[in-house]
Amino acid sequence: MQKIIKNTLFSALITALGFQSCKDSYFDKVADNPNQVTAPTLNALLATSTYKAGFNNYNVASIILPYVQYTANPAASGAGDTYQSIDFSSTWDALYFAMADANEMKKLAVVQNSSEYKGVADLLIAYNLIMVNDLWGDAPFSEAFNINNLVPKYDRQQNVYTSSMALVDEAIVELAKTTSTVKLAAASDLIYGTNTSTERANWLKMAYALKARLLNKVSKTSTYNPAAVLDAVSKSFASNDEDARMQTFRERNFWATVALNNANQSLGGWLSEQLIDALNGKTYPGIEDPRLPKITDKTVDGIYIGTVNGAGNRLPGANTRKDECYISQNSPWSGNTSPIFLVTYAELKFIEAEAAFDTDRTRSYNAYLAAIRANMDKFQVAAADKELYLAQPTVAVGAAALTRDLIFKEKYIATYLNPEAWNDARRFDYKYKDFGMPANAALPTFIRRLDYPQGEKSKNAANVPTEVPRTTKLWWDQ
Repeated sequence: MQKIIKNTLFSALITALGFQSCKDSYFDKVADNPNQVTAPTLNALLATSTYKAGFNNYNVASIILPYVQYTANPAASGAGDTYQSIDFSSTWDALYFAMADANEMKKLAVVQNSSEYKGVADLLIAYNLIMVNDLWGDAPFSEAFNINNLVPKYDRQQNVYTSSMALVDEAIVELAKTTSTVKLAAASDLIYGTNTSTERANWLKMAYALKARLLNKVSKTSTYNPAAVLDAVSKSFASNDEDARMQTFRERNFWATVALNNANQSLGGWLSEQLIDALNGKTYPGIEDPRLPKITDKTVDGIYIGTVNGAGNRLPGANTRKDECYISQNSPWSGNTSPIFLVTYAELKFIEAEAAFDTDRTRSYNAYLAAIRANMDKFQVAAADKELYLAQPTVAVGAAALTRDLIFKEKYIATYLNPEAWNDARRFDYKYKDFGMPANAALPTFIRRLDYPQGEKSKNAANVPTEVPRTTKLWWDQ
């Protein structure tokens, strides 16, 4: 069921809760405000926390899209395209505000003996914390929500990962319980509230999906355990219907707003040559991916063409001609009522394909094919076009000829507009076919992490780690 906020009272709830923290002790003590909700209910906290999960998915994806060359700036030497230092204070704040709200939900759930709300709170704290960890590495967590400490210490990045995993495991324990005193309120659950009969069970499956994602992220380390990954996958999503997605907006999907602004000459959402060429038959000759027209629209010249990262529009001064491809409002991913996908069944099948690759090549291959099918179904590709693509000899290579490169190539398309794409690019060392450094790059090699935000350096200067180059790999990326 698609839900867009139109009701005035519900809109007021999101306005009051969705963009204010509840006791956001980490940033500032909130002064008395007659318009602020001082004693939010579990239902109100569930609404704002699930909304913010989708909003922060968009926030973080907006940062990483040029790094993985899904999007490109129409101007030459765009800051994101060329790996320049950018102040992402607003995204940092949004992630911590979201965790603060979920933490308040967790405390209230404990008081009211609600295992369901506690499990969801754990999961939403983990979801936002994982994104902080993936962008910056070391980060405040163990002291982050102590109202008496406005300058919390930074936990080491590997410890933040461990804390995230502990939250996910705690969520699994809580969501497995069937005797919660207070049940989740479907009307306030903007992720799984459309079906009360499966609401708790789907949250539990999402917990296992995040666990599989976390376990797979350390694939380059000595602690990687493919069997543990596969165990988590087996307990997670069984179909596209169980995807974790947020589908409630004030007006429209966040990406649809990007597309609308572009149509109104407020330029943004230009798609990268790397993405377009991976789909239009140039990078992989002879194969035009049927997902391409589900992502973007043809140019005024009737072709698909992207923008070179760092180089800008190939026709300077002609940005209004629509002679390159952009994020489309006609796409199932970025239409007005399209959902924001947090974790999907297709992603889980790609994780399964990767984890089973060394020990069970048949299972790996079957998961790879299932992942492509699932993603094409989400893109609403016609059945005949889907089967034609899957029958291509460069796609249907057989179990013996399957490679990790093929798994990552297909997963790159499936994680379009998802923050997880940058984690995969770093784990894969950016080895996608024809993937190169952007023009006019500010760094000598691919970007691996972000600089700490200026706002954080100002508020918590004593604890912010010494800045390291943006080419420095995170602990799981060595």
